Amino acid sequence: MIHKFKFENSNVVMDIHSGSIHILDDVAYEIVDDVSVLSQDAVIQKYKNVFTEDEIKEAIEELTLLKNEEMLYTSDTYEDFVPAFLEREPVVKALCLHVAHDCNLACKYCFAGEGEYHGDRSMMSLEVGQKAIDFIIENSKHRTNIEIDFFGGEPLMNFDVVKGVVDYARLREKETGKNFRFTMTTNGVLLSDEIIDYLNENMHNVVLSLDGRPEVNDRMRPSPNGKGSYEIILPKFKRLVEKRKGKQYYVRGTFTHHNLDFAEDVKHMAEAGFNEVSVEPVVAPANMPYALQEEDVQAICKEYEGLAKHMLSLTKQGKSFNFFHFMIDLEGGPCVHKRLAGCGSGTEYLAVTPNGDLYPCHQFVGLPEFKMGDVVQGVKNLSLREKFEKCNVYSKDECKKCWAKFYCSGGCAANSYNFHGDIHSVYTIGCELQKKRIECAIGIKAELL
Repeated sequence: MIHKFKFENSNVVMDIHSGSIHILDDVAYEIVDDVSVLSQDAVIQKYKNVFTEDEIKEAIEELTLLKNEEMLYTSDTYEDFVPAFLEREPVVKALCLHVAHDCNLACKYCFAGEGEYHGDRSMMSLEVGQKAIDFIIENSKHRTNIEIDFFGGEPLMNFDVVKGVVDYARLREKETGKNFRFTMTTNGVLLSDEIIDYLNENMHNVVLSLDGRPEVNDRMRPSPNGKGSYEIILPKFKRLVEKRKGKQYYVRGTFTHHNLDFAEDVKHMAEAGFNEVSVEPVVAPANMPYALQEEDVQAICKEYEGLAKHMLSLTKQGKSFNFFHFMIDLEGGPCVHKRLAGCGSGTEYLAVTPNGDLYPCHQFVGLPEFKMGDVVQGVKNLSLREKFEKCNVYSKDECKKCWAKFYCSGGCAANSYNFHGDIHSVYTIGCELQKKRIECAIGIKAELL
């Protein structure tokens, strides 16, 4: 399987099953689809009015050499890994700790219903947080590195418990040889100098929620009284990043149907001094006024391409910043298991509610049919875990034939369920946007060679 596309001055051809990516001249790019299925004479005959015979022969020779080196037209060997993949021992690598099912903003697109997750407002106790640490130590088996994400609602509304959980995990590290890495996602309203210093000292990564331009952010991320949050949080985010001194962070936003020109929001955040930016497409039912529609896809893809070209220009001027969706590793990249199944929700990654219940990920929290167990008894819904274990790019008919399958790993299980009632389905809009982002990311690298 191959995929080809043009970006600026580059003719890019991707060989999907070897992972090889080639920049071809115009002749090879034009004939690459035919060389694997037609004879040399047939290819020459087809293109004789476009290129000279010598040009065609030279391109065929180059493409044939790549084929012989197993860098083009390669067969799919990944499916052979599926049986071993399905038999793997469940190992929990990461927990999303919902330390607060409450929030001090009223974001209109919030999948958690302003932090309540289909239930009552509540806060995690330190006891539950400690039991969550004990649970992952036991269920991470041989694994040394463990990820803990503090999430909400707004986790800073329960800051004392956050600190208590970190202290407990550090204590257990010494006893067990485990290594905990902490992340927090915050809306920034409660940030103070004291909290900023704590986060910068103890959080491996901090995700800061901001949608971009003031009018865009405040339209979707108001406080409960309807006032905007931009002016409150921007100076706090700047102070946190400045004091972070190069440690990992992301300013993370969401774009909706109301701001399909979201590249302007990315630029706004970069110009505000944030070098690590992520702006995600909203995922919402089609009947919501802010939801992305099928007819928006073309405009969004055009916006991604414009953003990519803008970033390329900045990079050539030595003024680059990172946009999360354009970051791609073409040399090492994820392991085979990661390529097959992505985030590992329901198996390697679990969410913990304030009362200690376990769910496949934060987007399933509050749906009774997806409760997997709790931090005391462990995972008890083994049939549900098995269902998630079997979810991979070869369990989805749409993914099997898709060129992007090893880059998106089958997409988000929660989005598939929310739109089609089946984690083995796909969210079509998300697929189209992901494919465009991959092209942009690879296109930038091609142009910089």
